[in-house]
Amino acid sequence: MNCAAHELPDVVLLPFVQAALAEDMGRKGDITSQVTIPDGKQGRLHLVSRRPGVIAGMALARLSFAQIDPAIDVNIVRQDGAHVQAGQLLATVSGNVRSMLAAERTALNFLTHLSGIATQTADIVRLVADTNARITCTRKTIPGLRVLQKYAVRVGGGWNHRMALDDAMLIKDNHIALAGDLRTAIAQAHAQAGHLTPVELEVDTLEQLAIALEEGVRLVLLDNMDCDTLRQAVAMCQGKAQTEASGGITPETVQAVAQTGVDYIAIGYLTHSTKALDIGLDFEA
Repeated sequence: MNCAAHELPDVVLLPFVQAALAEDMGRKGDITSQVTIPDGKQGRLHLVSRRPGVIAGMALARLSFAQIDPAIDVNIVRQDGAHVQAGQLLATVSGNVRSMLAAERTALNFLTHLSGIATQTADIVRLVADTNARITCTRKTIPGLRVLQKYAVRVGGGWNHRMALDDAMLIKDNHIALAGDLRTAIAQAHAQAGHLTPVELEVDTLEQLAIALEEGVRLVLLDNMDCDTLRQAVAMCQGKAQTEASGGITPETVQAVAQTGVDYIAIGYLTHSTKALDIGLDFEA
């Protein structure tokens, strides 16, 4: 696991699991298993990766089974952050068959979604490994799942941008327009920001960047700039401000962006559009 990932404690994860299980169980529980499987039947399931990837969300899977039936035994073989191959065993789950099937979908939903994010993040991080750029996510997350999705980004080796609106001040076009002008917006932010509140400014042009640097901005978001412009922006910021590139950056373009010398690269699709990692739960023959 990436050293910045710090596994989330059960007390944080449990509300997510309880809400997901309540949604899935409905008013009557798993009525299919109730009529097709004898009460008390025991069995063992194998949690297996069907494709290569990076695992994230194993604790959520464990809690999903435990909330349905504390007697279910989950033996985790591959922890979060593990790089796995297709067909690799991730965990064995043993206990009451009805209970295991009731928790199956919730466990897999968390595990496949978060592992997909961790996998895609790790792929992007690998593409820029020969540069100093760090890959960051954004606030473009599924409502209610931000804590989990940003955790998965960290597991994959990425870094988090703001968790919420109160983490830092990020002055964007609308703030500037409503404040009156760029210098006014910056001055108002600096006047109100506490010593622990960063101020970042989004700029679209080198002219805006020059003003930002004159006004003492120490972190600039370079929005939708081509690589030539990014290189000029990085040169202007040397020793004055850190730089973050954003805007439509893809696996095909991220290496070129990183090679411009930017400090950070913000990629929204890591949390809003990443494909789930295919993971299955199979009965032991």
